[in-house]
Amino acid sequence: MREVKLSDGIITLSPLCLDDAEAPLTGEDELLVRRLNGGPGTREGVEAHIRHCREQWDTAGPLRAFGIRAGADEALAGTIDLRFAGEDLAPGQVNVAYGLYPSWRGRGLATRAVLLASPYAAGAGGEEAVIQVEPENPAVARRAGFTPGKQAHGKNGTRFDWYVRDLRAAPQ
Repeated sequence: MREVKLSDGIITLSPLCLDDAEAPLTGEDELLVRRLNGGPGTREGVEAHIRHCREQWDTAGPLRAFGIRAGADEALAGTIDLRFAGEDLAPGQVNVAYGLYPSWRGRGLATRAVLLASPYAAGAGGEEAVIQVEPENPAVARRAGFTPGKQAHGKNGTRFDWYVRDLRAAPQ
């Protein structure tokens, strides 16, 4: 696997590795469980997820999972995933999903991560980035220059507002 490292001088995005397994276990809260994880994490589940993410990098699969790293020690503050294929995505669309551990929220790191990942997604063939959020949670998408798109409902009936951004117009 070619190691990818993206940085803006404040945060660094790099692929997850097994050394990262502890942070999701200790940093997970109800918000992350509900919005991203689908249930509380276990060591085995987190390690399996990280192995899957590494495999996706190795095989050029449709998932690019990055750790969001911050501080001088590049501590794992959260994750951002780019999915280049998936349910409800049109060809060329890339789903962007992110989550920060509670102690890292409120510092603009998620917005920075989206802005940093967008040129990478464009370079990997993405034409339009999509962020799907619950209606009360549009702040990161709006700050990152995404505009409202359609509304959709998840399998459990939860409403999601789509925010989109043309990656072809984004600075490379």
